Formats: sequence, C-alpha cells, structure tokens
Amino acid sequence: MGKRRARQQRQQLISSLSKKQKKHLKDFGEEHPFYDRDSGKDKPTQICELSDNSELSSSESDVESDSEPVSVYHKLLATLKTAPDSDNEEEEESDDESVKDDTEGGSDVVVDEAETDDEENDNIGPVPETGNEAPPQKNTQEESGGLTASSDQKTEVAEEFTDMQHEAEFSLETNFIEDESGHASADPEGGHSSIQVVKDPFKYHLDEELEEKEIDKVLARSKITSQVKWPALGQLVFSSTLEKYGTIKPEKEIDLKQLHLHKPLVSTWPKVNSLSMQTKLKDQSFTPLQRELFCIMNSYRDLFYPERTALKNGEEIRHIYCLHALNHILKANAQVLGNNAKRRDQKPGIDDDGFRDQGLTRPKVLIVVPFRESALRVVHILIGLLESASQKKIDVSNKKRFKGEFGSDPEEKPPNLKRPEDYEAVFAGNIDDHFRIGVAVLQKGMRLYAPFYSSDIIIASPLGLRTVIGAEGEKNRDFDFLSSIEILIIDEVDIYLMQNWEHVLHLLSHLNLLPLESHGVDFSRVRMFSLNNQTKYYRQTLLFGALQDPQINSIFNKHCYNYRGQVAVRNAPLTCSISHVVVQLPHVFRKLEAENSISVIDARFHFFIDKVLPEYRDAIMSHTLIYVPSYFDYVRLRNYFKKEELNFTHVCEYTSKSGISRARHFFLKGSKQFLILTERFHFYKRYSIRGIRNLIFYELPTYPHFYSEVCNMMKLAGSGEESTLTCTVLYSKYDAQRLAAVVGVERAAQMLQSSKNVHLFVTGDTE
Repeated sequence: MGKRRARQQRQQLISSLSKKQKKHLKDFGEEHPFYDRDSGKDKPTQICELSDNSELSSSESDVESDSEPVSVYHKLLATLKTAPDSDNEEEEESDDESVKDDTEGGSDVVVDEAETDDEENDNIGPVPETGNEAPPQKNTQEESGGLTASSDQKTEVAEEFTDMQHEAEFSLETNFIEDESGHASADPEGGHSSIQVVKDPFKYHLDEELEEKEIDKVLARSKITSQVKWPALGQLVFSSTLEKYGTIKPEKEIDLKQLHLHKPLVSTWPKVNSLSMQTKLKDQSFTPLQRELFCIMNSYRDLFYPERTALKNGEEIRHIYCLHALNHILKANAQVLGNNAKRRDQKPGIDDDGFRDQGLTRPKVLIVVPFRESALRVVHILIGLLESASQKKIDVSNKKRFKGEFGSDPEEKPPNLKRPEDYEAVFAGNIDDHFRIGVAVLQKGMRLYAPFYSSDIIIASPLGLRTVIGAEGEKNRDFDFLSSIEILIIDEVDIYLMQNWEHVLHLLSHLNLLPLESHGVDFSRVRMFSLNNQTKYYRQTLLFGALQDPQINSIFNKHCYNYRGQVAVRNAPLTCSISHVVVQLPHVFRKLEAENSISVIDARFHFFIDKVLPEYRDAIMSHTLIYVPSYFDYVRLRNYFKKEELNFTHVCEYTSKSGISRARHFFLKGSKQFLILTERFHFYKRYSIRGIRNLIFYELPTYPHFYSEVCNMMKLAGSGEESTLTCTVLYSKYDAQRLAAVVGVERAAQMLQSSKNVHLFVTGDTE
C-alpha cells in the first residue's frame, strides 16, 4: 500500500507541473529552485523519477505544438506509435521559452502588411485592384510561416494554427509505415518490388553523390546542348554541364506501373485526370502533352515550357505538375516513415549512418502561383489524388476555412462586361495576390495551414513570400524554410511580369541557403549534400508561362543549377499578331541602336523625344495614344511631358476610376492631344479606348496579342477617318523575341539584319 500511495503522490505531483517544469524535472531530476514552495523550513532536495505517463505527456505537448521537436527528444519520440490526447494539459510558457520556440520551432509569421500607395507605386508593388472587372480581393489574416513581434502575438497565432486533433497524424517523427504483412517498409513507392526501387528516378536523383570537379563544371556553366523534336512539345533544347546526362526520348506508350508512381497515385491519377479533361482519355492516364511533360519531370531535369495558356492547356499542365509534386512528397515521406520503423526495431547502441533521408528543414516542394484561385485549384487536385478510387474521403484539416479564404463568392461576381476570353480565364475566381499556405501530407490525410516547418508543400504568391522573407536589416524575417526545397514550380510565370518581377528574383536569391537556426533537425538523418550546402544542385525547377521573354530566360539560365540538366521548349511562333489587325493601317517600324541591353533604355527615350515626338507635336496629330510596357518608362515620359507642358493625360494601373473616366473623356473629345497608357493597365482592365487616330508603341508589347488588340481599337475612331490613321513602333535588336511574335520569324530576321532603320507594313495588303 505504501508503494502504491507513493506512486499516486508522485503522479499527482507530476500532473500539477507545467510543461517547462516537467522538462526541467526530466533533464535534472529535480524541480527548478524558482518553483520551490517556501514553507519557512529548509528541505532537502527531492530526487524524482519520471513515470511513463509523464514522458508521454511531455512528448505529446511537444508534438502538439507548432514547433518541430528539438533534437534532444528525437530518440524518445521515435519510440512512440501514437500520442495520447492532452487537450486539458496546461501550458505556462515564459518569455524566454517563447523566444526559444520562435527560433527553434518554426512558428507562424505575423507581418505588418501596412503599405502606402506611394510605396506601391514607387516599387511597382502588388496587383492593383481590378474594380468591377474582376472579383474583388479579400482581406484575410496572415497565413503561417515565420517570426512574430512579441510573445503574445506568437501565442495567439500558435493557437490559431495548431490543430490538436491531427497534429500527431502529420508528424513524421511519430508515425511509421508498415506493409501488409505488418513489417516496417522503407520502400518509397509504397509496395513496389526492390527491382523497381533501384530504377526509381527519385532514388537515382537524390542518392547521387557529386564530386568536386562535377560541381565546378555546373558552376562554370559550360553546357553541352542538343536539339530534339518531340511529337507534342515540338522543338526541345537539352542542355547539361555533365556529359552523362544527355537527351531522352519520349515514351510512345506509358504503363503506369513503370512510371514509379507511389502506390495510391496509380489508381487515383487516371480518374482525377479524366474528370479534369471532361472526356475519357484513350489510355486512361495522360494526354499527349502530359505524357511528354511527365517524361521530362520524372527525369528530374529543369523544364521551361513557354506555351501554357489559361484557355488551351492550363489545367492539363496544372494536373501533371501536381502529380509529380505529390509523387515526390509521398516517396520522401514513405522513406522517412519506413526508416523511423527500422530505427525503432534496431538494437540500441548501434549507430547506423544509412538513414539519411531528409533535408535541413521539412518543406520539399514550393509551388508559386499568382492568385488565390490558382492555389485553390492546386489544393483540390492534391486532395483528389490522395483520395482512393472508391470515393473514400481523406481527412483534410481546416478545409472549411481554406474554402472561405481562397474561394470566391458567386454573389460578388462583377456585372457582365465584355472582355476577351483569355482575360476571363486568367482573372477567374479570387484574384488576391497576397497569400501563402503550408500543406502537410500523409497517405491518409492532409493538413492545410500547417506551419511552414511542419509542411511538405508550400503554396504561395511571390508577394506572400516576400513579406515573410523581408529585406536585409529587418528583424521579423525568416527564409530558413526555403533551405531544403527540392522541387520549385513557378506556374503562370508571365503574370509576374505584370505584378512585380523583383519579388520573383528576391525569392530565388533566398532559395537553398543554409538555415540560420537548426529548427530541431536530427543531423544524423540529414542528407550529406544538404549538410554540404549543395541542395541547389539537386533542386528541380519547373517554369510554365505563356511567352518567351528575356527576363524569364534569365532566371532559367542563371538561377537553376540542377546537375541533371535543363530542357527548354523553343518553338517558333506559328502566327504573327500583326495578321490579326483588321483595320487598314500603315505600321512604321523604326529601329534604334544601342550598345547593350542596359543602355537601350536611355537610347529609346532619347530616340523618342528627339526623332519621334517632334513629328506628333503639331495639333493636326491629335488623338495620339502612347503605349508604354514598362512602368519606369511611363514615369519618365510623364515627367518629361509635364516639364515640357505638353497637352496630355495619362492612365496607369494605379489610377482611380474617376481619373480613368476623365482621361478617356478628354482624349475622346480631343481636349488632350496625348494619352500615355501603361501595359499593365491594359492587362488588368482591358478597356476599349475610343478616339485613337495615331498610335505609338514606345516598346513592343510583352504579350503579342496586345499589339493587335490595341491596333483594332482604332476602328472606334469614327467613320471616314481610317485613311488618317498612323502607327509607329520602336524596336531594337534586343526585342528579337517580341518582334518575331508580332511580325513573324522571317520578317523579324530581315528587319534586324537589314541596314535600313525604317520598315513599313500595311495591314489589309499583307498577311
């Protein structure tokens, strides 16, 4: 009886302790002197032994917090199969412990989003509101992902993003994977034979050990290139710094069992893909485009596909990269869970270095999309791929909240305004561009709004990541969660040219850096290339956009170091935009000379004010629209026109609705001779500008079809005035890609090589 009573007293004593007191009791075998109860008498120190229940309680508290468990507890946590419910456990944390959780646990981010309009304008900030033309943006709370300004804010955010019910399910350290016989399995394919595992591209890619001379070759960028034509993708350019990774051939027929897909995806992919295509596929698996894209993705080469359009193949591409990303995550997690089970069954005292299966942080896949609607569709695809073919629903945490914040309200749909089909497709749904969300994945469930350091996939916009990453010198910034990204997917990359390209460059410059904190990682499980700061050589980058552009090509060539090589689709444009101009109009293309791509900015400005603008100063040349793609050029021209006191008005993406209405009215009536218009205004609004008689393209449009759209606005000038219409276009040798998309490849080559600086096209008389 005495032993039982002593055990009960010991249990009561332990249950009354806080989390921090239990931790101190476990580490030192006694209570902290700060918490000693003063009875007025000196008492000898009591040495207590922790019971099994107390260990479970402490472990559960660590598991249920947003922070990753620190390395001291890894061996303890690896012995647990499940964690008991401890919802009633009190958590009393001091400021010191809150700071520790901030640095070691990867807590949520709360960032001050207050930005003035002037700052947005000066830095070409986030996407401007589209008013009645697109669904309004929603103001949502900050998603998970970084540092807080105070411990109180951190506690509130931690409670908001902590899922007590499902935390243990999504913790890799407290889960194990077993095969049908009940034995632990580390097979990343979820049950395929060992022969298939040897051939698995996932294993091939991550198990490769690069030598120093191979890394030097990658950094030297002396690439070996070759061109191959594939049936669906067309002309491909394979480039690699290592000779052993050459070209690959497309698979004419694909057997799902030979693609090394993780076991659940073999059955779910055909169904999900068939539903998205709204038709029954011939081979019940892939479209021709998807088959060739997945062939490249599954080889873990970098890929740039510049022919993605929202109307034509956007959903095809979104489904195939979601399949590849989820396949990678499931294999990686299965490998970790299987090794957890092996280590559990391993005899104590054996130090095995063969369990290196992780990065320095948990997030492995980063999907960058421009709008919340895009993120919504990605998550729906991931959920569909995880659900079995028998319609069995998986457990998705925070699904209702996700739909509320990322979905769109049908009642908020704008009035039926006439807009092009591509505009309606791009700006469908919720077009808020400031968001980020972490997704944790296991075979039987998915957790949305997971803290970044507990997530497998991060889905975010460039602006959403920029507010977390911050700038040098800022206190509340965090980018350690980007240290171990193995697959980077940037979808609709051309839209970021219309948002803020600097955010994309800022993101890429903070990828795969060594983390500033350990975040509770078990270094005995970290792959050697991560410890050696070589993760960027193993990262696969997938770019999907609607056009070829020098800035997009630049990030593909300068920020991608994949040792496997790169594949770029380089098809010549089949049609030219000028052939879609229905107005009988003379197009005068004027070439300007520049020494390099930097000096061309000043050269274009001086060429315009010295040689082009004087021809339009006469009052006869009224109703002149100046189309300016760059916002910086727009500001420069606007300031020059103000200085010269020219009769003009101007419209940009930041102009208010009343300002837009006044400018359009004055221009139509002829009260203002010039109207300066930015390309981003046309991208977001697509207004038809009436009264254009003279058109000047300060620079060729980023999107080729914008050229014909703006030219066709001139038919609204009025009857009997088409004979007086003019169009002038400025171009240089650095605009070769844009010029080819407007006039055609052969004509563009002739215009760039010709000694003449002026070329004339007349629509209606030429194709």
